[in-house]
Amino acid sequence: MISRLKHLATALAVVVPLSAVTACDTSPPGGERVERWAATHNTNVAIDWDKVNEAYKAANGPEDLEKRINEIYEGDEVISVAVQDTDDKTQVVTGFFDKNTNGTVEEPEKIFTIKRDITGEGQAQYQTVGYGPYYGYHSPFLSIVSGMVVGSMLSNMFMPSYRPMYTQPYTTPGHRVGQLQQSRSAYRAANPSKFQRSQSGRTYNRPSSTSRPTGRTGGGFRGGGRFGVSRAGRAKPVRLSA
Repeated sequence: MISRLKHLATALAVVVPLSAVTACDTSPPGGERVERWAATHNTNVAIDWDKVNEAYKAANGPEDLEKRINEIYEGDEVISVAVQDTDDKTQVVTGFFDKNTNGTVEEPEKIFTIKRDITGEGQAQYQTVGYGPYYGYHSPFLSIVSGMVVGSMLSNMFMPSYRPMYTQPYTTPGHRVGQLQQSRSAYRAANPSKFQRSQSGRTYNRPSSTSRPTGRTGGGFRGGGRFGVSRAGRAKPVRLSA
């Protein structure tokens, strides 16, 4: 009887789907355990990085940028934005989930940064880097030149009278979060064909299932285009011998 119970316990352990695992252990052999994904939620929600890069290029200011990015994002959370000019040439934009609603960027909340540098007379570049569940994404350096059609958030830096506007950082204020959520809901309702996923992050018209990140290279996801995950297959049951 004891032998049969041990066999049953082993069989039940085999049929637990890999998709039930909520964290990826990335620890090296004999090293400290690092769980990259456990502290995040909705990690199955895609971000179209090409659209994020274009949103920054077209934005007319931080409020316009955060509106554009939340229309791109397909999950439930609202993405807050922080904009800071760190010096006369460099601007850093941070997208983050303000989980504790304190209006401050904290490292575990970061989703991405966009760093813009003025590289010469009438020339600049920017790059987007992912964090948290989007760790590992690095865009190429994207070039901006004077005369290119861009939003005023970028075009202002080519004006002769340009002075950095965000030496005191802009951060999405608390009252904007509700407004962004409402405007995004209206946008989704008006453009249903643009979204393949529901607000829960699940694909439309399909049963819900637990998903896990796949395709990691060096601890994260890479690529210059759409970020996505694949769904784990259903485990086959193990038949016990009589």
